[in-house]
Amino acid sequence: MSFRQSALYSLAMKAQSDKAEALASLSILLDHPAGIGDHSTGDLHNNLNETLSKLADADDRLETLTRYFPELRKSEDGSSS
Repeated sequence: MSFRQSALYSLAMKAQSDKAEALASLSILLDHPAGIGDHSTGDLHNNLNETLSKLADADDRLETLTRYFPELRKSEDGSSS
């Protein structure tokens, strides 16, 4: 794997990891709010908004990577690595 491929793969994997983390956090915040330490509604709403921003950022990074580096699209569908 070339440095370019390795670097792009690393960026994509980091964005996917951040996305998965944000989705898990949103699930916890929405489905099990008693399990979080902050109990005020203000804190909950702040945490929800912060997590949504992280999710949107990860999605934006993934979209940008696949738009400008089409070789990533090929590796996502399994046709190339």
